Amino acid sequence: MELDALILSRLQFAFVVAFHILFPAFTIGLAAFLAVCEGLWLWTKRDVFKRLYLHWIKIFALAFAMGVVSGVVMSYQFGTNWSVFSDKAGSVIGPLLGYEVLTAFFLEATFLGVMLFGWKRVGNKLHFIATCAVAIGTTISAFWILSANSWMQTPVGFATDPETGNFYATDWWAVIFNPSFPSRYVHMMLAAFITTAAVIMAAGAWQVIRGHSSQPTRWQIRMAAGTLCLLMPLQIWAGHWSGEVAHEYQPAKVAAIEGWWDTRDVQGTVLFAIPDEDNERNIAEITVPGTSPYLFANAHGPLQGLKDFAREDRPPVFIVFWAFRIMVGAGLVMLALGIWGAILWWRDRIDKPGLFHLLAVPGGALGFVAVLTGWITAEVGRQPYTVYGFLRTEDSVAPVSAEQVATSLLIFMIVYAIVFTAGTVYMARIATRGFGDDPADPPERGNRAPGSALGAVDDKAEMPTPNRQRAK
Repeated sequence: MELDALILSRLQFAFVVAFHILFPAFTIGLAAFLAVCEGLWLWTKRDVFKRLYLHWIKIFALAFAMGVVSGVVMSYQFGTNWSVFSDKAGSVIGPLLGYEVLTAFFLEATFLGVMLFGWKRVGNKLHFIATCAVAIGTTISAFWILSANSWMQTPVGFATDPETGNFYATDWWAVIFNPSFPSRYVHMMLAAFITTAAVIMAAGAWQVIRGHSSQPTRWQIRMAAGTLCLLMPLQIWAGHWSGEVAHEYQPAKVAAIEGWWDTRDVQGTVLFAIPDEDNERNIAEITVPGTSPYLFANAHGPLQGLKDFAREDRPPVFIVFWAFRIMVGAGLVMLALGIWGAILWWRDRIDKPGLFHLLAVPGGALGFVAVLTGWITAEVGRQPYTVYGFLRTEDSVAPVSAEQVATSLLIFMIVYAIVFTAGTVYMARIATRGFGDDPADPPERGNRAPGSALGAVDDKAEMPTPNRQRAK
């Protein structure tokens, strides 16, 4: 592999995206978790949900900030490293990204201020509305980002200027709701909720192992285990749906995912193999007879193998093949942890240290592993195109030198390693420090809470129990 400007630009974009995607995936799920906690606190008047909210809102604020910073850096690369792509596809991609800022980011940023610093100025119900608005804003943001990316995967609703070769939209509804968008949006949203649930479970398990178990600790493990039990089966279904769409519109990607080289009416399910791209075969292959249940239970006609596509039109098979399997493996382990946790909850042993808690702690990273490998499967599987079937990646790069890209990549790696590692470690320390001893029921203190959510050292005295008379 020659480290020219194309390869280095791809590595730089992949490096930045790999950092960036982790934070939105986490904050989407965490914003929903916070909305649920505050809603349960207002509804049940139980102090445990207040303490959970105040504990996790500090982590949300840090993750949100780091997601914004990494996202801004990523967007600049469209002009610096991928200016030809921006010129060719900007008329379609630009408005979608612009709407993300106008409809989602401004909503998030506005109500985030109320959410974090509005305790002295707004009542409980209005504050809950602000929390819900932030949660809704994160889902809207994901809507526009996934719409833009999905259009690059399955481009429709556009035409090409015969003089410039630039794309322009002819049907915005078709562009926004392109064929792969619905399945990919559902798949990504579920991934965000699952990722957050795995982190919350891991933090609670660590607290139990360290002997810091409390009522909020037990509740967060219960809520996380229940979320994994409920959403992981839905995620498997969403993955099946996404695979069926890819089979129809991106058969080369599917062939790489499955490790198929020859076209057959019935393809085996390749569990393990080492793809040998030079000789167009698999080494040490372990295959289950019958077509993959993930993709093609209702497929009609021959299932294309990679040999049906010219070498220059194939994605990197090894990366796509193994990224997909790591994603699926991480998901299955999280499903098992969720079921295990639910059983311990049912048996009233969720707060007793054991093997489950020891495995749940490293399991907190599995959601991020699944998100990263899933994104690699989707994006590397789209190669060698930026706009699938219409604009190749090698024709999208800016006219920059390899030295310039290498320099900026090195700077990014150093800065990200320092800033984001420090931020992640700090969030982990907050998440795992525990809640202290269970307090007695606190006295009523009115409808407005003193101070801000970020200013408190003690989670116990941050937000008052809702005024019962007013609630009635």
